[in-house]
Amino acid sequence: MDLGDVGPGGVRPVVVRVPVEPVEAAVEADAVDAAVQAGGVAVRGPLFGVAAQDADDGPRWRVVVAVSVGCPQMARDSLNSLLWFRAKDEAQDRAERRALLAAVARLESERVDELTVLGTRYRIVRAEEYAGIGPNGIEQPRPTDPEPVNPDWNRGSREAKIDDDLVLDPDAPVTPAQAAERLTLRDMAYAGSRYPEDVLLDSQRALKTHPDILLLPATFKVVERTDTEWTSGSGLHASAHDARKTLDFTLTWWEPRRRGLIPMHADGDVDARTRVAENADGADGELAAYAEAADQLRTGRVNQLEVLGTVYRIGRTRRLLRWGPDGPEGPRPSDVNRHAPGPLHPVLDEDGNIHYEDEDQADDDG
Repeated sequence: MDLGDVGPGGVRPVVVRVPVEPVEAAVEADAVDAAVQAGGVAVRGPLFGVAAQDADDGPRWRVVVAVSVGCPQMARDSLNSLLWFRAKDEAQDRAERRALLAAVARLESERVDELTVLGTRYRIVRAEEYAGIGPNGIEQPRPTDPEPVNPDWNRGSREAKIDDDLVLDPDAPVTPAQAAERLTLRDMAYAGSRYPEDVLLDSQRALKTHPDILLLPATFKVVERTDTEWTSGSGLHASAHDARKTLDFTLTWWEPRRRGLIPMHADGDVDARTRVAENADGADGELAAYAEAADQLRTGRVNQLEVLGTVYRIGRTRRLLRWGPDGPEGPRPSDVNRHAPGPLHPVLDEDGNIHYEDEDQADDDG
């Protein structure tokens, strides 16, 4: 690895470029406005994914599993599946399949944070999720965030993937606003009595072992407020519109069932809209409120609604990935694993044959 451009303490210089395209200049202006309006940042906690690096990639890594899950073992499980399906569908011969299956076997029995398979390094990577906070709470989507020309509200439509084809390049030039954000957040670490001692120590240690940071693309989620506290109401999405689709589902399908307005066992196509339409004159008032809010959501780029005392907002969230001399940071010792590793797929042999448990049981019975 060439460390010639790395400064003292492993810190890389930040290369700044000036936006020249009108669209990029508008995005930059939006970022500056957001920085001025934000009074600080709210840190939610770590997210995990998987990055890969080939021998000729230099310092760059490729994200192969989105950095979007809250538990390192979930990222390991995703890597398990990635390699299993590669062995099943892409292996060129028995030797390749054998190497892939050996990696799968390790991931089924160990908490592995890095391994090399067929010349490619795979690493579980860790990022910090945060959001800008201003006088009115969590930052909402910016005017220049990508939006579809013709919004698709079909729940069955496939949404854009988070971190799709994302390359992590620590030496890539950034705009002035991006550079300012990176430099401002470089020393961000956990603090306060609400964090356990081991979490605080790991956070301080990371400032030395991984002194640089990379900013991943913005993500979007539903956040909710009932009194004065904002809480997460959904997972991450690659676009604000996809988060709105999730909010539409929450308002029309999930909340009516959670509150007992629609039976949990009702047909999946039954929601607040259909129930209100069926009982136009005698519709339940709460059910009508959810249907009306969902209809309002579809009138444009609506990013906030209040229904029955709950404020729903489309929040714009960010992710910060720490970087050291050997690349992106992996899980910390204090990060919590919610479950143990284990087999996720049927047994695949080196010839590409799949063996199911019921087949083995039938052989035993025979």
